[in-house]
Amino acid sequence: MPSRDNSSLRIVSLAPSATSILCAIGAKKSLVGVTKWCPQVASVNGLPQLGDCWHMDGVDKILALRPSLVIGSVPYKQETVAKLLAHPLNFLAMNPRTLADIYSDIRLLGGIAGKTSEGNRVVRAMEAAFARIRKRTNTKQPRLRVYCEAWPNPRISSPPWVAELVEICGGEMTVSAGEKVSDDQIADANPEFIVLAWAATEANSDPAQAYKVAAWKNTPAIRNRRVHVISDELLNTPGPPLVKGARELYNILHSHPGHRIRENQ
Repeated sequence: MPSRDNSSLRIVSLAPSATSILCAIGAKKSLVGVTKWCPQVASVNGLPQLGDCWHMDGVDKILALRPSLVIGSVPYKQETVAKLLAHPLNFLAMNPRTLADIYSDIRLLGGIAGKTSEGNRVVRAMEAAFARIRKRTNTKQPRLRVYCEAWPNPRISSPPWVAELVEICGGEMTVSAGEKVSDDQIADANPEFIVLAWAATEANSDPAQAYKVAAWKNTPAIRNRRVHVISDELLNTPGPPLVKGARELYNILHSHPGHRIRENQ
């Protein structure tokens, strides 16, 4: 693993989450290459854009950047990662599932980049933001039933940390998080809200598809036209963007104007 002296640290990030974390803790200068899915982090737009742990543009492009560390994440294709590991590279694989895992990853990258205090600061800020959102929910009201979707075909529910965000916002995920699910399973769960955040689509998930699912036609979410889209980046990036994602999720579940959370709250 690289030394704690980050002056010569050269990181290639094949994970948008790692990129967002490194930028948030003030370690952007350590980045020498990013995945092509990272342009949403505006400050890294000028860096070389590579593939990811699923489809890599070529190991030679990564080697040419002389990285001291390559960061990847799950999901990955075994053959793709094997090509990386065939070379003498420091490779860090991130596989968070819960908010606690995400906080651990932030602290880990903070330590690697020589930004320990900054990493702790980002974690505290995220925890405080989620606590403020939780405080706004009415614990005396029944929890709202929510289905969040990360991919439509095959149908995959959003990751476990999204289920935690739903709970923070006063709801409950109606199906197991981060798993393949069927139309009938979702119908049986009878969601009041359906939230689409399809991976690698930014904000282009298609609500019209949900309204065409025959099995869902009698669910409250469909009857009441409560199918919503949140940008993929804000729910599927396990890092600081989740704070904005949680605010958007809260505003969807509590649509009364007086209840809405503004950007700076």
